[in-house]
Amino acid sequence: MKKILVIGAGRSSVSLIGYLLQHAVDECWEVTVGDISLEMAQKKTQGFSNAKAIAFDVNNEIQRREEIQKADIVVSMLPAFMHITVAHECLNYRKHLVTASYITDELKGMHEDVAKEGLIFMNEIGLDPGIDHISAMQEIDSIRGNGGVMEGFESFTGGLVAPKYDNNPWNYKFTWNPRNVVLAGQGGAVKFIQEGTYKYIPYYKVFRRTEIIEIEGYGRFEGYANRDSLKYRSLYGLDDINTIFRGTLRRVGFCRAWDVFVQLGVTDDSYVMEGSENMTYREFINSFLAYNPHDSVELKLKHYLHIDQDSEVFDKLQWLGIFENKKVGLKNATPAQILQKILEDKWSLEPEDKDMIVMWHKLTYELEDRKKCKELSMVVKGEDQNITAMAKTVGLPLAIATKLIAQNKIEKRGVLLPLSKDIYEPILSELKEYNITFDEKETEI
Repeated sequence: MKKILVIGAGRSSVSLIGYLLQHAVDECWEVTVGDISLEMAQKKTQGFSNAKAIAFDVNNEIQRREEIQKADIVVSMLPAFMHITVAHECLNYRKHLVTASYITDELKGMHEDVAKEGLIFMNEIGLDPGIDHISAMQEIDSIRGNGGVMEGFESFTGGLVAPKYDNNPWNYKFTWNPRNVVLAGQGGAVKFIQEGTYKYIPYYKVFRRTEIIEIEGYGRFEGYANRDSLKYRSLYGLDDINTIFRGTLRRVGFCRAWDVFVQLGVTDDSYVMEGSENMTYREFINSFLAYNPHDSVELKLKHYLHIDQDSEVFDKLQWLGIFENKKVGLKNATPAQILQKILEDKWSLEPEDKDMIVMWHKLTYELEDRKKCKELSMVVKGEDQNITAMAKTVGLPLAIATKLIAQNKIEKRGVLLPLSKDIYEPILSELKEYNITFDEKETEI
């Protein structure tokens, strides 16, 4: 009997744990779900005979080692920075590891030791990174296998609210970690290559350099650039490609309004604001504007950022309540933390709301002296507040990858990405059973 340890039972783990438990009897697995909240782990495992819930603290060294030592495969749903601690224990006790997070340099450095022990440390097998990788590689390999030469690759993903529940002027609600939304675009140069020319976008310009994308049946979206698209050239075997660009999707109009916060400086997370707990939302915004005893906060903001009186941007800002005399209530908070608090008041999903994931790829290539363009689009909607589109698209590929490892169906060893055929084909094939599929459209250029 294979023993699988899942560390973390939060919202994003619902579909992962559900899949493992539904297959546990047939596959002869014993699944242990550990979380800092025993109650949360128990909710996820209730009613399954091959399951066990435990209170688990990854910072408890004795417990961490004891539980990992018992397992054959460890699935870490912890925050990304915690994976390395788990990875070292998995290497020490010779256990396979699966995560949905980006590979860090420290984890990459473990590759030879992991491979030497005959282990698989599978990473980046959630949504983005994850489904983006496996769907892209399947198409790229297919094009090259037919004799085509890749010329361009663009890929965008967005976690959004389903159209029926899209009822605010921003056309957006939090479906994932709010902090990541507030800090989007920061943490390194945005760089890509377009028609053979290297391009760089500083943070303060990211949300003004957007691309419009139309997806049949769902309308228009805008995409802004993610950090470093260039590293995907070597990962995807596209070192000679003329265009490679990866980004995030929002509804049209979001980025222009979000840019107000960037230009104002309220997305900064590097310093604490004095007296933040007693500050009002209005005072918070005013603290970033020049002193003028005669003009209102609204007028100063409009003048400073050249916002027209009848602008939709200003309507969006006003709807958020940023000019209200409501107390922040956060002690020693950074500007980004205060902004997050304001946004959570307005952008949280209501109990009846459902989320939506949108992914779009554009591949341009030459085949038999003809230039072609292939567009792939995936739209997945959540079922309810528990089984969200985000939980499905993150958790299911992670769970299927875990099954492949348990069944010894992956040959490579070491610190891996899901870029080879023996990994991406069975995962994409099984995802179709859950209506996670791509529509395709091909044209000649």
